[in-house]
Parts: sequence; structure tokens; C-alpha cells
Amino acid sequence: MASTTIARRHLSSTILALAAAVLPLALSASSPHRALLQSSSCQPSGSIRGRSGRCNPENDSVCCEDGRRYATVACSPPVGAAGTRATLTLNSFADHGDGGGAASCTGTFFGDGERVVALSTGWFGGGSRCGGSVVIRARNGRSVAATVVDECDSLHGCDGEHNFEPPCANNIVDGSPAVWKALGLNTDDGEVPITWSDA
Repeated sequence: MASTTIARRHLSSTILALAAAVLPLALSASSPHRALLQSSSCQPSGSIRGRSGRCNPENDSVCCEDGRRYATVACSPPVGAAGTRATLTLNSFADHGDGGGAASCTGTFFGDGERVVALSTGWFGGGSRCGGSVVIRARNGRSVAATVVDECDSLHGCDGEHNFEPPCANNIVDGSPAVWKALGLNTDDGEVPITWSDA
């Protein structure tokens, strides 16, 4: 009986030692997926019905189709201090450009030679980043600082204010042609993966 109790204790201490050794490894291996789980918790919050209109197709803008449903999203993936993954899209903030109306931060337009961006609704934070600088890093190793001047609206679209384009995805940094040029990117690509952070 005593030998059985000793064997059980030995087995229990072995299991505890093994768990103590393996658990930190399992947690560190799962850490990269935590960000993925957090961003996947940012799901569509609704949808809008598409309505076509006078859509400026400059910069390969996608125009709304009558009757089609488009997802809306109120949040964006969490912003990391070391950089947040996003998709850089091309947008003209100029008057009569494909950006729709004037920039929401200033009520003005910006020329294509100015380094300005719009951020998806969640990252825009109700205007909390207006006038602030962000650093955008391309996969080719180049980076550029740009000023946040507008929201890439993830909740509304398919109307004149939004160039009759669908709502933005929740992970968009919408950059001017000057941003693309500074990063050495081909504007014909239309969208590229990048990382960004507050400057």
C-alpha cells in the first residue's frame, strides 16, 4: 500500500513538473495567435443596401451596386506599439478626386502631393487621431510619416459623401498618391499589405 502511495506521489510530481515545463512553452507558442483572436473578434456589425450613383472610378475605386448588401464594421483590430498590420489603399483627397467629400478632420481637400491618410473607423476613433502622424512601413523596407486627415468609413457608404463606394474594411490605411510614391510602391497595385504605428 505504501509503495502504491509513493508511486502515485511520484507520478503526480512528475505530471506537475512536466506541466510547469510545458505550460510556459504552450503559452508563448500561442501568443502570436492571441492578436489573431482579438482581431477576429472584430466582426461585421451590420450591413447596408447598395445604391449606385456618380462614382468616380479613379484609383480603381469599387463602386456600389444597386441592391447588393455591404458589411459594416464598427471596430478595427487592436493597435500594437510595434506596428499594426493593415492594407494600404490608394485615395485622392483632392477636390473632385475619388475620396468623396472634404476631409472630415479639417473640412478641406488635400492635393495628391501631400502625405495624408484616412484610417478605418475603429482606428480613426471618432477623430481622436485627427492631425496626428502615423508611420507606414512597406514590405520593401521603406517607411513614411503621414498626417491623419480623414476617416475611411467602415459604417457608411454607397452615397455621394462616400463616392458611392462601399464601406471600408476595418483594416484600411487609405493613402494619398504621395504616400505611395514615398514608399516606392506602384499605384497600379491598388492595395498592398503594410504595417503602421502612431508616430
